[in-house]
Amino acid sequence: MLKWEYITTPLLLHKETAILNTWGSEGWELVQIVANNMGGNIAFFKRPIAEESK
Repeated sequence: MLKWEYITTPLLLHKETAILNTWGSEGWELVQIVANNMGGNIAFFKRPIAEESK
């Protein structure tokens, strides 16, 4: 069965593309961007966890 790990990160103003590209280059897939209640945005990412060899 495929298992996932998740991470969240703030998206800094005027740095959004760089932040998204950095996480994407590490294998993270953007799931959603949500407005933070304190201002700004939060990005939610996921990526599959490598299966352990048996």
